[in-house]
Amino acid sequence: MANLHVKLPGLDMKNPVIPASGTFGFGYEFTKFYDINVLGSMSLKGTTLEPRYGNPLPRIAEGPSGLLNAIGLQNPGVDEVIKTELVKLRKVYSGKAIANIGGSCVDDYVQTAAKLTKEDCIGALELNISCPNVHAGGMAMGTDPAMAAEVTRSVKAVINKPLYVKLSPNVTDIVAIAKAVEEAGADGISMINTLVGMRFDIHSGKPIIANKTGGYSGPAIFPVALRMVYQVSQAVNIPVIGMGGISTGRDAIEMMIAGASAVQVGCANLVDPYACPRIIQEMNDELDAMGIENITDIIGKSHQYK
Repeated sequence: MANLHVKLPGLDMKNPVIPASGTFGFGYEFTKFYDINVLGSMSLKGTTLEPRYGNPLPRIAEGPSGLLNAIGLQNPGVDEVIKTELVKLRKVYSGKAIANIGGSCVDDYVQTAAKLTKEDCIGALELNISCPNVHAGGMAMGTDPAMAAEVTRSVKAVINKPLYVKLSPNVTDIVAIAKAVEEAGADGISMINTLVGMRFDIHSGKPIIANKTGGYSGPAIFPVALRMVYQVSQAVNIPVIGMGGISTGRDAIEMMIAGASAVQVGCANLVDPYACPRIIQEMNDELDAMGIENITDIIGKSHQYK
């Protein structure tokens, strides 16, 4: 079997497969299906300073090879996450998780990060400045290089763990955003978040989602994610965690060839709760068939073709 071990800032992982934030709860929920310790890490449900109900219903609509969602960062708030959710996670998971942080303003991000950085089960923090489904903060901060740098720099100043910044694909130049957060102190980048989309009821003419627009994810966005990871991974000197439409081991390998040092699996978890362990096994099988002993040998393999 191939050696799938990868090491990133704050994350020493037995394999590069990480369930993506918002598709895996706080991790412990999936123990009814399998031992979650087989995972490389996990990105926990997006957490904000105060509790959030999220957007009005309906929040989800299916699309061609994907899913449109406008959940709106529903979560119990950081204090309750620390008091309840992380306690449950520690009982079933021995690895280091990634805390995903959302907010409406810079101070929200800073206060939430300052609380989560103290938790021993958290190996790194992931700054969500790319959520398209909130009306303040979120993607608004991630589409402007100066604002992205400001929130990155402010959070970095109050934490003692590595910081990954999650980027939005809904920009003209994602490389400029990536360079801005790198210069502001980010230890890594995770990308891409969802693409903004819509669905309509053909009888009434109304948008199906109450929020009108939502974030589109799933296999349909995979080629877009590949292109952006390919571009950004060559432009920065910090690791990239690639995501966007990964549903097979072959997809994960292709994302790493594009330049990702690890991958996150999102929408596939909602279709198949066993998606992540299946992808890990498929990666092993594919690499064995390719005659590759160490997965790190494929990272950025595509960069040799200029």
